[in-house]
Amino acid sequence: MAAELPIPIYTNLNDLYANLGTTLNHAERWNTLVEEFEKRYGRKPEYIARAPGRINVIGEHIDYALFGVLPTAVERDILIACAPRSPAKDKEEAYGEVVANNTHPKYTESQFVPEKKAHSSMFKGISDSEPGEDVVHVEQWHLDIDTSQLRWESYIKAGYYGVLNNFFAPADTDAKPVPMDMLVSGNLPSGSGLSSSAAMVVGSTLAFLAANGKLEDANLTKGRLVEIAVENEKRVGVNSGGMDQAASVISQPGSVLYITFYPKLSATPTSLPPRAVLVVANSLVVADKAVSAKWCYNLRVVETLVGARILARHLGVKLDDKEKVTYREVVGRLAEEKKGEEAGKGGGMEESRLKEAIQLVLNEVDHLKGRDEKDGEGVSMEEMIELSGLTADAFNELYLSWVEVEADNFKLYRRAKHVLSEALRVLEFSDICQKGESETVLQELGTLMNESHKSCNDEFDCSCPELNELTELARQSGAYGSRLTGAGWGGCCVSLVAEDEVESFLQKMKAGYGRFKDLEGEALSEALFATRPSSGACVFKYTE
Repeated sequence: MAAELPIPIYTNLNDLYANLGTTLNHAERWNTLVEEFEKRYGRKPEYIARAPGRINVIGEHIDYALFGVLPTAVERDILIACAPRSPAKDKEEAYGEVVANNTHPKYTESQFVPEKKAHSSMFKGISDSEPGEDVVHVEQWHLDIDTSQLRWESYIKAGYYGVLNNFFAPADTDAKPVPMDMLVSGNLPSGSGLSSSAAMVVGSTLAFLAANGKLEDANLTKGRLVEIAVENEKRVGVNSGGMDQAASVISQPGSVLYITFYPKLSATPTSLPPRAVLVVANSLVVADKAVSAKWCYNLRVVETLVGARILARHLGVKLDDKEKVTYREVVGRLAEEKKGEEAGKGGGMEESRLKEAIQLVLNEVDHLKGRDEKDGEGVSMEEMIELSGLTADAFNELYLSWVEVEADNFKLYRRAKHVLSEALRVLEFSDICQKGESETVLQELGTLMNESHKSCNDEFDCSCPELNELTELARQSGAYGSRLTGAGWGGCCVSLVAEDEVESFLQKMKAGYGRFKDLEGEALSEALFATRPSSGACVFKYTE
């Protein structure tokens, strides 16, 4: 499987560039980064770590329902040049010291040193009758990360944490990380839904592994790097299901990545038709996720989880009172899915059976409507608790104690319609890709993308007027299909465009969307750009 492959380490730039795509001048960026590193540090870097951003081609807001999604890495990326330094002989704390700079002028230099800190560990004696005892004996690595204001170096530190705690046992006095210099460069616009934060964490994790000679570790597969990066990103307060990191690490050139989260995280490449080019357009609307989460993202998660419980009860699926069951788990239990087995996209069942089971549950979503509900306007908190079969206290503990939401009505019916139909669209999209290339194939893929956006807007309420305007303009400008990508409520859309139509398409989009008209140069290229599915994260090692 793709997740079991090692991290690519290149020593020839031509081989590396051949895997990145064709729409950007990658060589120029890499050469500029090397020259800038040499100016700042007086020597050339020994490694450059690359981690791309990602777009989700189809499959929005269904990962936390544990259904498969189809993201891909984009050509735009984070590059981190780095080189170890010799520690000062009279300065013990210099071990592991990092001097981090960023080529963007708005980011200032950061220097930090990891510390070993002891903490108390409670353990019980050999006999159960013996009392517990506090013993201070455990050391862990520590780096200060202020999650209240996410500075750029916080993501660098997050990557360092995973390397320290996985590859440098604090109790081992001989295991010392090297001091190092690094220079970060990126052409991924932040806050646009292209997962620049995940790319930064993946890239920094790779840079620290490379500088410390840990890349050849026998257990460091792509899948293992994804796991480490997911844990690392939690250090900056981001809880991720793994889609962003998996797309950044495991993606292959020319392919979308079918990522499934059930029964475990796995990734399978699926080739896009050769003529297919993806064009990303930023609405330039930035959703303040920290402020809006309680009536946007967090609310959708709760509505989706509660809907799954209610439908499970209606369909006679057995549940534990303390179980936050997902729609994917409901589908599996209904179809008597075999535990511990995997069969391609279907998890523990064949894909055809998975589709049938999803459709069966989708046919029952009317049951999520309240007694007097019309047109999916939602149910009250009281009626939702009643439908769940739980007491108010048990419901609050299971669904509301860990997240803040704000709503008068909970639109369980509409959310379920989107999640289940989107899960089917993802499977269908992947199947169509395997038909090869023809005009009909591209049209069919575009139709699924259009249906996905309509569902995101109408059923999941996660679009916005600007994204609707952009996707409609994209279709009028020649795209086979266009849809929002990322969580929504702002950010980007992705359009499927034929290779020979890309230039005229970009011109029409620039002329047609008001927020693009005054943009030129790099500002425009960050907001509107074409990309081919790119390869995942890698490291270049200088051998001279």
